[in-house]
Amino acid sequence: MSTARTIPVWPPIDDSTREWFDVGAPHGDQDVVVVGAGIAGLSTALCLLREGRDVLVVDKAGIGAGETMRTSAHLASALDDRFALLARMHGDDGARLAAASHAAAIDWIEDLAAGAADCGFRRLPGYLFPHDGDTACIERELQAAADAGLEVAWAEAGTWGFPASAGPALRFAAQARIEIGGYLLALAREVRDAGGRFLRAGVAEIKGGAKPRLDLVDGTTLQARTVVAAGNVPFHETGATYMKQAPYRTYVVAGTIATGALPDALFWDDGDPYHYVRLRETTDPARMQVLVGGEDHKTGQDDDPEAYVRLQAWTREHLPMVGDFREAWSGQVIEPVDGLGYIGADPDNENVWLVTGDSGNGLTHGTLGALLVTDLVQGRDNPWRELYDPARKPLRAGGQWLRENANAALQFREWIKPAEVKDAAEIAPGTGAVLRRGMHRVAVYRAGDGTLHAHNARCPHLGCVVRWSREEKSWDCPCHGSRFEARTGAILNGPTSEPLAPFELRDDG
Repeated sequence: MSTARTIPVWPPIDDSTREWFDVGAPHGDQDVVVVGAGIAGLSTALCLLREGRDVLVVDKAGIGAGETMRTSAHLASALDDRFALLARMHGDDGARLAAASHAAAIDWIEDLAAGAADCGFRRLPGYLFPHDGDTACIERELQAAADAGLEVAWAEAGTWGFPASAGPALRFAAQARIEIGGYLLALAREVRDAGGRFLRAGVAEIKGGAKPRLDLVDGTTLQARTVVAAGNVPFHETGATYMKQAPYRTYVVAGTIATGALPDALFWDDGDPYHYVRLRETTDPARMQVLVGGEDHKTGQDDDPEAYVRLQAWTREHLPMVGDFREAWSGQVIEPVDGLGYIGADPDNENVWLVTGDSGNGLTHGTLGALLVTDLVQGRDNPWRELYDPARKPLRAGGQWLRENANAALQFREWIKPAEVKDAAEIAPGTGAVLRRGMHRVAVYRAGDGTLHAHNARCPHLGCVVRWSREEKSWDCPCHGSRFEARTGAILNGPTSEPLAPFELRDDG
């Protein structure tokens, strides 16, 4: 089951990978269990297999069924959180380590892609430009990025490929792009060929200890020496991360452009929310596909079906030669309050390791997470350990921490607000709304065939009232980003570990 209804441009993962997954839990204690078969989980599995460990990868839906395939597949060490901010949050040394770790991830991806077909890896420059013509931000970033060790230079207006009206830009060398479907399949094959095993199962809980335990949805249990939670956001009981990061929905549209009309590079601006652009080959050598992303908002909040319209309008304004928009999709990113993810030992669960907080750089983040966790699991130190430590206190990001958590707390006011509709008869086919039934809030979806599917609207994570997403036709929690399937209430995204509870509508005709 995919985490969203919209369909990305990447070809789906080969159905033959389904045959790699066992459907019954293996007998006996395991060495390493990795939860999640996306970029972070598969990369971690391969790194540990190369260390001689025995690895079982567990995923409820298969390879790439989570957020990895919803990427726009930029590979950047020029992080979009800006090095001026990272230096302020983590010091000059921290900013340098952040740049070095993401660069190392791109190198690792390049090495693996070189031995596989259809990965489409290509080194490119990246350009950061002001969204409103004011160059103050990129002037500050020029020095901060150079201090962090990036190869960066000033590019005058009209010299870097965008129309001159976009103004000057910063040029970052040694960035990259990739075809994520081909790469993820190559990565999974490497895991299989190295002796990795796969289990299709939902994990309800992870509990640390001398031998961590994984409780599966079907009632069976696994035990292991080591567990790596690499499912985008932790869903087990840990206070290490969920109050220090926030979920955002991000959007992408795809148009076409004549080959050569725009340099093959990565482009992004400094707006909030910001916009980003990359190219992709098509079967027609005379045409390239253009992926344009942005319009991010908090998951479950500011639901806006016109996000795609605004992305197209932004593209026509800045790149009028782009047309023929045919694809659009959305994905979920996890934004840590201090700009860097949480990778390392779960401070609340012994022998459990975390990879989360992608901050919009999911492919490089998941890869560097694998490199870091592997060192730590194997008892080696790593220069990135303290920088990404899940137990760290975001003291320099106190203002952002307060804003994000105050925002989450405000969402509980949904319990006292009037219901969206009074009766299920008002809900059109293919849509959902929240009703009030006594003390309960009820999430009701009317399917295309007219049937009603009702669930308790209380998110099982911490009790917020879920909201209807018109774009993805899902129930989304506005507090911490848990998402649920409209018909069944099944989990699409954590941090919840439980689905929505069914609710019987007794008084609706």
